[in-house]
Amino acid sequence: MNNKQELRTVWWEDDHVCLIDQRLLPNEEVIVYCQTLTMVAQAIKTMQVRGAPAIGCTAAYGMALVAYQSTANDSDQLMQQLAEAQTTLNAQRPTAVNLAWATRRMMSLAEQIQAQGVAPMREQLLNEAHTILAEDLAMCHAIGAHGAPLIPKRGAVLTHCNAGGLATAGYGTALAPMRTAHAQNRPIHVFVDETRPFLQGARLTAWELHQAEIPLTLITDNMAGYLMRRGDIDCVIVGADRIVANGDVANKIGTYSVAVLAKAHNLPFYVAAPSSTIDLALAHGDLIPIEERSVEEVTHIGTYRIAPEGVQAAHPAFDVTPHELITAIITEQGVIYEPFGAGLQQHAQRLMTPIN
Repeated sequence: MNNKQELRTVWWEDDHVCLIDQRLLPNEEVIVYCQTLTMVAQAIKTMQVRGAPAIGCTAAYGMALVAYQSTANDSDQLMQQLAEAQTTLNAQRPTAVNLAWATRRMMSLAEQIQAQGVAPMREQLLNEAHTILAEDLAMCHAIGAHGAPLIPKRGAVLTHCNAGGLATAGYGTALAPMRTAHAQNRPIHVFVDETRPFLQGARLTAWELHQAEIPLTLITDNMAGYLMRRGDIDCVIVGADRIVANGDVANKIGTYSVAVLAKAHNLPFYVAAPSSTIDLALAHGDLIPIEERSVEEVTHIGTYRIAPEGVQAAHPAFDVTPHELITAIITEQGVIYEPFGAGLQQHAQRLMTPIN
């Protein structure tokens, strides 16, 4: 990882889908070579790859892998295999909308070019996956450009979970404004919530920022309110796994608590995400499906048990932050303020416009 500003999270190499195993960071940097659709699906399910945009890119490559490996005799047979792959991939992580967005985009292309035959479909689907990855990287840089001016002059930002390069094609969403501000030689200091129970902040965000030589302080999740009251934090920037029509946002569990604290301390609370995260089909956040993950991730840290045997635990992996608590939403197209509905609709409709 020589480039301090960008990471390579998922890519295509030697006819395989390659990704960094994020479960092993920061102690080990291990590349996983997914040779089958099952391996891609498992990588998404087990959080070897995680973060809504990165999951979308991985799913796109998973669809391309199915086409590349297919022994279908005709395009109808290949379309059936792609449809089955779409169903399999979409089932792995129900909350992050980018996954279904990416597989739907791949299927739409397949339908458009079906008459060309199997070989052209293979080539064009792989090219589309490359395009989705490149577009995501461009969107992240644009989010950084739009978001950096929102960071107050002192530059003390709190973030929750990991919405950096590891969660995207390489530059990040919530971390993008911080990376951009740092590249502009502006003062910046990031307070990183550890993000229990999977510790994405402690393991991943802290690792990314340290690699990029961006000043940071790692804190436990329950320290945020104290630091806000003490005046150490100027604003909050988080990512999103789904933004619905009224501006409600699903993000990693604990985000809602941070938003409530920011509101209580009169601090700006920003959400940074690409337009592919917008889901206009859902009117409000109560309709967002919330993934329930294994309670062992709560009762254990890694393989080490921290709770008594037999204790009941809960593990909703996401929560929903109501739009009333959000100061603005930053996408690659600009900054959206309340009322969010019209702006989100415009950004979603312009999603396919190339990013310069």
